[in-house]
Amino acid sequence: MSDKAGYRVVLVDDDDDVIRSLEQWLRLSGFETATARSAREAAGVLDEFRPDAVLLDVRMPDQDGLEFLRALRAGGDEVPVVMLTGHGDVPMAVEALKAGAFDFLTKPADPERLVVVLRNGAEQHRLRRRVRELEAGLDTAAALEAVLVGHSPAIQRLRAMIPAIAPLPADVLIYGETGAGKEVVARAIHDTSPRRSGPFVAINCAAIPAEMIESELFGHEAGAFTGARGVRIGKFEHAGGGTLFLDEVESMPLAAQTKVLRILQERRVERLGSNRLIPVDIRVVAASKPDLRQACDRGTFRADLYFRLAGIELTLPPLRARGEDILLLFVKFATEAARLAQRTPANLSPLDASRLLGHGWPGNVRELRAVAERFGWGLGLTLGGMDIAEDAGGAGLGLSLAEHVDACERALIVEALRRSGGAIQPALEQLKIPRRTLNEKMARLGIKRGNLAP
Repeated sequence: MSDKAGYRVVLVDDDDDVIRSLEQWLRLSGFETATARSAREAAGVLDEFRPDAVLLDVRMPDQDGLEFLRALRAGGDEVPVVMLTGHGDVPMAVEALKAGAFDFLTKPADPERLVVVLRNGAEQHRLRRRVRELEAGLDTAAALEAVLVGHSPAIQRLRAMIPAIAPLPADVLIYGETGAGKEVVARAIHDTSPRRSGPFVAINCAAIPAEMIESELFGHEAGAFTGARGVRIGKFEHAGGGTLFLDEVESMPLAAQTKVLRILQERRVERLGSNRLIPVDIRVVAASKPDLRQACDRGTFRADLYFRLAGIELTLPPLRARGEDILLLFVKFATEAARLAQRTPANLSPLDASRLLGHGWPGNVRELRAVAERFGWGLGLTLGGMDIAEDAGGAGLGLSLAEHVDACERALIVEALRRSGGAIQPALEQLKIPRRTLNEKMARLGIKRGNLAP
């Protein structure tokens, strides 16, 4: 509902004539209305209509208005309630306001005053709700920045997409190279979704022997097969109310794929050795290295299962395509490792930074973390199994002289700006170059000052 749309008001009164006249006046005044003739009926209308304010009669047959108001507040409902009665007195008004009423009016209410009171209450309610939404959005954004570190356009797009897709009732398929962070993204989707209070259950389909995967996924009854001594709850059941993460789903045997497809279609699981169907309330997030459409063409993956899993598809960028995110992640991991080892982290030299930027990172973030942790522990910088100190000439890095110079310049400028919190003057003093030169180099190297504050 747009803030510019008419405010929504529920009218609760057991007098049909009063309801009709109030509803007509409020609609002419620009309100959207719903009505209820009793407190019991009003409870259902409030859940469905989600009003911005309630106009509530005090005297009703099943439950008086004050009791209904107290029940609303006890349940945490903050909707503004304007009490309306034909028998108003000061003690009753005081009691209503203490119970949490927004205002108290007597019948027959002055039409203009009624509109003003309801509009004020509705406006305040929408503003409070909007503030909470903004605060929740800021909390989500901060949490995502903490787990999905980086300023590259691809990572910024990913951080923007996750809050948009997390609330949707759709399964998700994530593509990415080894170590690109597929499980991190899957957990971020879970943690920002309405299922966050439920379990996040991860299973690597490639790590389970083919003859055991059905038991792991679906569970089994005692005696279902040799060695099945008791009942086992499968991953689908265990993830009830939460999210099931199927990593390396492309490795799942075809026989298991058939059963997974049926579970995703029916949202019911049948344990091995049982004829009983058990409802499961889950969201499935699957991850794959190869394109599953190509696997379907080869006959190694069911096309119908692919279409079921791919309600929403995400592709994670490889680390080598994320530019200066490499340095941000390296410093983060190295600093954490040094702190845990109770060491002072070593400074990253411009030459080391240029080598990090020039490395291909076939293991992506997982490889970077391992390299950064060794560096944080004081064991030096090792890339591709080679100690950098033993290869000062830079052979095999795949960089031309111009690319090497650019990488060194970029690393020096980024580090100076980061130390200064993005401020230009301190960075100029560190680099000992004119402002115009710095501006030209930042433009040429694609460095954005706003992204470099610590």
